[in-house]
Amino acid sequence: MKNMDKNPNARPMPASKDQEGAYFKGRGAQINTPNRFITSERTCEHIEGIDDWIEPNVATVFLEDHAKSIVNKVESPDVGMFYSMNPYQGCEHGCIYCYARNAHEYWGFSAGLDFERKIVVKKNAPELLRKFLMNPKWECVPISLSGNTDCYQPAEKQFRLTRQLLEVCNEFNQPVGMITKNACILRDKDILQEMASKKLVSILVSITSFNEDLRRVMEPRTTTANQRLRVIKELSDAGVRMGVMLGPMIPGLNEHEMQRIMKAASENGATFSAYTFIRLNGAIKLMFHDWLYKNFPDRADKVWHMIETAHGGKVNDSRWGVRMRGEGPISDLVRQQFHKYNKLYNLNAERWGLDCTRFRRPGAQQGSLF
Repeated sequence: MKNMDKNPNARPMPASKDQEGAYFKGRGAQINTPNRFITSERTCEHIEGIDDWIEPNVATVFLEDHAKSIVNKVESPDVGMFYSMNPYQGCEHGCIYCYARNAHEYWGFSAGLDFERKIVVKKNAPELLRKFLMNPKWECVPISLSGNTDCYQPAEKQFRLTRQLLEVCNEFNQPVGMITKNACILRDKDILQEMASKKLVSILVSITSFNEDLRRVMEPRTTTANQRLRVIKELSDAGVRMGVMLGPMIPGLNEHEMQRIMKAASENGATFSAYTFIRLNGAIKLMFHDWLYKNFPDRADKVWHMIETAHGGKVNDSRWGVRMRGEGPISDLVRQQFHKYNKLYNLNAERWGLDCTRFRRPGAQQGSLF
């Protein structure tokens, strides 16, 4: 047993040769980072050691949870949402950069491999949402579905919680904003089309790279960029307002693809866009560094230093309004490109509000709504 490193400014070291030899294919994170809420951990100090407690690269495990609530108020002023709901905690997509990884520590797990392999399933999410919307104190504003983890991750094929949440929202005329990178969303095209006809839904599709070699290691269990373009086109053709999320942009890895992504998204029906610049907060700093040196040893130092340059010498800046955009010449260049191509490809549609005036509680008298 040994104490965890509590120094948030500690600089990760490049992966050793022994570490480089062990690569978990199909997973983004290659390590289980320490949980900041647990004061001790067990590690394998010598690779030749025989330790029956060392966890193997097991398959994904679904942990059913009887949640107490599903809708959460969002306090962050720079994320563009008021409330969010997430039927799943943890995400099998395994995106190495995902900020939601840190939240997995609240469940007693690691933000690393545990985040991808131990998926918490809130089986009672639809019932909780119905109860929430029936509360007379609820004054309708849009709710973001996938404010944390992707609601269309592989678990959705089995549990179909996102579909059920949409059915509740459609029944109440509750507007939702969505973001995903999985083509599984097309299964729900019928209900999304119906909600779109009432201005109750707006969707962002996240696209980070057309480089399949990069995607396979950076977002190992996601669909391809071409499939995501298909999502934009099919849903746009069905009357759903579609946008593209470029995030995060990582200097030296994918920031040079910004124009191609925005052009392709526009050609397939996207009318608005958003982007974020890479930030490595909490445990993500450790696992991203490990991942970067294992997958891109030829440019790892350069990429790492460019990220630091955009965050005042660190790889994360927690200040509102700055943390997801960065500062300095590198992040400024990314921002300038975004605004240029946003205008060039007509992705700067006017702010389009979802319709909150249609909200109603089933069975309620009209006069009791106010």
